[in-house]
Amino acid sequence: MTAVWSGWLGWGSQVPELGDLGGFMHEMVKGSNVALAALSENAGSVIVGLRWVSPTGEGDADVSVLLLDANGKVRSDSDFYFYNNPVAADGSVQLLGKTPTESGDEDRISFDLTAVPSGIDRIVVAASRYEGAGFGELEDLKMTLADGGGESLLGFAIDDAGTVSAIIFGELYRRGEEWKFRAVGQGYDTGLAGLAADFGVDIDDDAGAEEALSSTESSEQADTAVRAPAVEQEQQVTPGLVPAPRPPGDEAGPRKAARPRTAKKKVTVPRVARKSLADNESWKQARLFPVSVLKSDRDREMRATSVLLSVMAQVPEFGRRLTAAFGAPSGRMETFTEVSLPHGDTPRRPDGVVRVERAGKLWTALVETKTNGNALKPEQVQAYADIAARRGYEAVITLSNDVALEGSPLVDVKIDGRRKHKVALWHLSWAEVTHQAQMLIRHEGVGDKAHAWLLQELLYYLRHENSGCHGFQNMGAAWVPVRNGIDDETLCQGDPRALDVVESWERLIRQMCLSLGGELGQKVLPVQRAKRGADPRTRRSLLADQLCVDGRLQAELRIEGAPGILAISADLRTGKLRNSIEIPAPEQGYPLTWAKRLIRRLAEAPADLHIETLIEGETGGPRGTLERLRPEPADMLPKSNDTHITGFRLSLFKSMGSSRGNAESGFIRSVDDAVHRFYTTVVVHLDRPTPRQASAKERAGTG
Repeated sequence: MTAVWSGWLGWGSQVPELGDLGGFMHEMVKGSNVALAALSENAGSVIVGLRWVSPTGEGDADVSVLLLDANGKVRSDSDFYFYNNPVAADGSVQLLGKTPTESGDEDRISFDLTAVPSGIDRIVVAASRYEGAGFGELEDLKMTLADGGGESLLGFAIDDAGTVSAIIFGELYRRGEEWKFRAVGQGYDTGLAGLAADFGVDIDDDAGAEEALSSTESSEQADTAVRAPAVEQEQQVTPGLVPAPRPPGDEAGPRKAARPRTAKKKVTVPRVARKSLADNESWKQARLFPVSVLKSDRDREMRATSVLLSVMAQVPEFGRRLTAAFGAPSGRMETFTEVSLPHGDTPRRPDGVVRVERAGKLWTALVETKTNGNALKPEQVQAYADIAARRGYEAVITLSNDVALEGSPLVDVKIDGRRKHKVALWHLSWAEVTHQAQMLIRHEGVGDKAHAWLLQELLYYLRHENSGCHGFQNMGAAWVPVRNGIDDETLCQGDPRALDVVESWERLIRQMCLSLGGELGQKVLPVQRAKRGADPRTRRSLLADQLCVDGRLQAELRIEGAPGILAISADLRTGKLRNSIEIPAPEQGYPLTWAKRLIRRLAEAPADLHIETLIEGETGGPRGTLERLRPEPADMLPKSNDTHITGFRLSLFKSMGSSRGNAESGFIRSVDDAVHRFYTTVVVHLDRPTPRQASAKERAGTG
């Protein structure tokens, strides 16, 4: 049996890079091709990963997929999958979003090749940059492909990207009854719109589409951002497409067909909840999944498993999202609980089973669940992996409050190399389940109101204090001795307890990305600046030694749409949390104008916000609190006119919780509250950098 330990591949999860999942990986060169069946017997469904490294921590790109017929063109605009149209109705294509790796970001795409329509001859996998940026500003561009069992099959690196703004990494294509892969590496100077147009997609320009979107969305007032604006009564609009604007003088004529909008869609804020009909606050609303009767950990595990699996089976969008990254095909899903399976003298009863049927073939995963912070038991997971291998099941999925980290598996499972059948081992955290439900019902939308209601009930259940599904909520037994050792300066480098705290800190940061991203409806990812190929355990050991020296835990978050990187620092010596962001100075105008404009933007920000002016070549410039600078913005400027202002650093300080748990006075709660307060009271009021500012910042290598 070959086992692969990983995690859910959504925004904010930590998983091994696809190229590092073990086994032989076929390295491709530009123009080469290979048959997938020659690399794996489990290539009916595959996961493609596109990865890159940004030296500044801010550069990024977006993936897209085009389904082409024998003429090399899309059959219609709906064969174009990108950020505004991420999922195929038949399940053949699903953009899974970004996930952080040790050395950068990786975009994952799930392909169910058995579901690809017969009229499709080729599948093109591409990526594009925006705001005038080129791929030459990114490093280590690579495409990887893994089979349905999670085993890496091939990799293709691009070393000569240059200044192009779009690249075709590779393509999957048919030869008779089999699928092959070709390494392409072709660049485009015209971005996503130009690439799509070459393959027959009818693209509206961004400006016109934005105008059309704004006018229709303002009248529609949709509940979710993914729902396309209505154009005529009962007219169907493909997700991610907007009606073309009417030409002048044609207000009474029929509208043109909807076209893909390359400008990213805006998130629509959910409507305010209706006023309750209850006489008083003591009345509790009836719930589909009650939690008041849960008395023991076993009750919580059984209820949580049944609630989750039942909603996965009834809401296809949700079930498919959670299983696509695990190699499951698109098809009819059924879920089961308390299943008895033979295992020696004592039958085993996994908490759940997921089965997906596609074209008469079954994909099966066993599910082992833990709640309330309880740890997974290695002997249980080992037994389920052995059972899955003997019975020909495809995967074992573990589900708990904990967050898996690369290089630090939650349980150790022995691999029996004598078994031919491969079983993939995946980990899913309750925080990730909550994130995906929140993204669907608040920001992206689902098929009908009943599905939205089911997801809302699931979300309420997961968040209830009695469910035990609150995600990572304990810094571990090493937290107090490490904190005390830093305080009295007795903690020495190499102490394994410091490494435990660093790993817990990383889990907390990754969970925070899920929480904040779910609220905002935007990608929130931890910034990774390590070089590709760096051993994650070595990196954490260095951070642990640094913690022993300076007593600080530090992290950086990249939030889509924010003007810069959000930095988090927890100083265990002083007991202070610091959240900060650096924003670049405008390209034009006068420094006093910049200062006044910044103060106006921060009119609603906390008075104790610290503002520091950043001076080129100097460690620090003028600084003060917002309360002091409001009447005198000129105090932000240096005395000498010869100095060059590069930007401003905004910081908020907060007292740090001391206990290791998630109580009101705990460290985890204090960090979470501090980050949310900083974003909602400071960052949301700031201007996003203009394309010129952003590119200049990347060229300078700052951030």
